[in-house]
Amino acid sequence: MKDGGHGGLYCDIEVVQLTGSTNADLVALATEGRAEEGAVLVAEEQTAGKGRLDRQWTAPPRSGLFFSVLLKPGGIPVARWGWLPLLTGVAVATGLSRVAGVDTALKWPNDLLVTVGGEERKAGGILAERAGDDGVVVGIGINVSLRADELPVPQAGSLALAGAVSTDRDPLLRGVLRSLEEWYGRWRAAGGDPVTSGLQETYAAGCATLGRVVRAELPGNRSVVGEAVAVDGDGRLVIATEEGVQEPVGAGDVVHLRPA
Repeated sequence: MKDGGHGGLYCDIEVVQLTGSTNADLVALATEGRAEEGAVLVAEEQTAGKGRLDRQWTAPPRSGLFFSVLLKPGGIPVARWGWLPLLTGVAVATGLSRVAGVDTALKWPNDLLVTVGGEERKAGGILAERAGDDGVVVGIGINVSLRADELPVPQAGSLALAGAVSTDRDPLLRGVLRSLEEWYGRWRAAGGDPVTSGLQETYAAGCATLGRVVRAELPGNRSVVGEAVAVDGDGRLVIATEEGVQEPVGAGDVVHLRPA
């Protein structure tokens, strides 16, 4: 994978052969003041990649895209920073659609779904972590060229299995970074407002969770079952329960039970 110069957001794109987690590395650099906004860290292989809730994320070397980007949304109210992982999801889906020709859907809050043999499969994920007082590192993992026998679990997927027109990781990375720069710029220009930036509407349009009956596993061993009816102004998933209550969920694991 080549390193490429970018104008605009990206100041430094570093590619390493092997690391535990690009997110952990970039968070550490940012916290120590050794990374600027727009720093990108790409790994050919991750040994301790993690998703939400500290789940492991593993894949064979050079079979996927594993990278992290440092964003410093100074001037945007911190209450709106919760949109950054959702913004990254929209950017990844948009970029992959353009470059790989694959339709990807977003499972709230940030799994990337592709269709393989008529089934929804998880092909990627996003993890956002605070870095120091003024930074957020967004980490992106995408299964690109994995064959069926290489998948970590049978219900996983990859761009190749979803019929991608290209599995060359260099243009895929560039396409996703370009798309992230566009969406981040639009969101910043709107003061982080998810409505005027078009982010809330675009996320909802690409979100496979909306309109589905779901179960949200919440902190404290609580769960909520109902129809996912909206993503609110804070990026939370609104679930309409059978008791007629609309409950916004800000963090938790969501299981798609069946089509609405």
